[in-house]
Amino acid sequence: MDTLEEQMRAELKAARDISDKYTGDIPADDLAIANGHIKAYTELKAKWEKGKESDSVKAALAQIGADLGLERTEKSDVRPDSFITPTRKKSLGQMFVESVEYKALMDSFGGGYINEKARVQSAPMGVKALITGAGDSSGGAFVTPDRQSDLELLGRRPLTVRDLISVRQTSSDTVEFVQQLTNLTSADVVAEATSAAAPTAPGSAGPLVLNAGGGYKPEGSMTFQVVTATVKTIAEWVPATKRGLADASQLRGLIDQELRDDLAETEEDEIVNGSGTGEHLTGILNTSGIQAQAWSATVTDLDPMLETTLKAKTKVKTVGRSIASGYMLNPADWEKIQLARLAKNPQNEAIAGAIPTLHGLPVVESEAIAAGVGLVGDFRKAVLWDREQASITATDSHADFFIRNLVAILGEERVAFGVLRPKAFVTIDLTA
Repeated sequence: MDTLEEQMRAELKAARDISDKYTGDIPADDLAIANGHIKAYTELKAKWEKGKESDSVKAALAQIGADLGLERTEKSDVRPDSFITPTRKKSLGQMFVESVEYKALMDSFGGGYINEKARVQSAPMGVKALITGAGDSSGGAFVTPDRQSDLELLGRRPLTVRDLISVRQTSSDTVEFVQQLTNLTSADVVAEATSAAAPTAPGSAGPLVLNAGGGYKPEGSMTFQVVTATVKTIAEWVPATKRGLADASQLRGLIDQELRDDLAETEEDEIVNGSGTGEHLTGILNTSGIQAQAWSATVTDLDPMLETTLKAKTKVKTVGRSIASGYMLNPADWEKIQLARLAKNPQNEAIAGAIPTLHGLPVVESEAIAAGVGLVGDFRKAVLWDREQASITATDSHADFFIRNLVAILGEERVAFGVLRPKAFVTIDLTA
């Protein structure tokens, strides 16, 4: 006799076969037959849940999509590894609780209620980009009127670095790019040739001796190096109860305001300060070849911070041969510069609401960079490669979570980072 699992699969296949015959509406007769198969499947599923069959069957049912209740196959339009693009109207947490993966997980439990002894395993929901910065995509504080009135989270720093640099995709675990180490510097004026004589060999082994009137052009040379950036994993998980998992508004707040933001903060720290050792990215400040500007106080009555930051910008142009796109400063250092400006010209307060600029460049405040250190450069020359973009997965297959009615919610991303032109960046010493 067929097992419940085989009977359930047979009913699902029969319903699917009917559906696949038609590209439009299903005729009434076949629709009734298909509904009969779906009803039979539902009854079999109820018997199976009461009998508590094997976990493998439950894992298979968890993959059943919303369309006619059919189980997901490789031909399905909805793939577990497809990416979902966040918009300003939908946050990451909202998309997760509205995703096929989350709905499939909850639909596998009758009435959206997760039995205390049930196994929990969702398919990963891919996300095209990890959103940074504040905006209308924020999940907001979660409210459950019958259990709590309000929750005010501690808040997090604004995130800005990902919006400055170049962001690209990679399908490999290793990214290689070429850095130019030296420019051509041999060009010179050349006199017209006055002799057609060929170079002569010296008396002993050595280079040819060029004819003095031969009109030879100077030969130039350039040097390059190949740099390898390996993909690194940034991840974090948080525990939640199965009751909390079924509470979509609470789950959305947890993902939007805590899990997502903590991953983004770590990513920003790695982009700026990553040591390049172990599993750390090689951040801008630790990239070999970037320039440095020492503290400079040579102009009378000019605040040294203004002098030093301007000289750093000039180095980007004259040595780095690039056009700086902005400054990155710790909020404490930016405050000092603003106070120095106000001391000389109190009218500067009138433009406090405008986009902050320094020496004609926009200023980005970031707590990822330490106080006393500034950075100026062409941030387009720094690239973050997304290998496996941010994903959210929920499961009770961790430690003893299965017997404690707990679920682990995992946020994870895999990225590589590199600076294409190190000399396009200048670190700034902002302390005397």
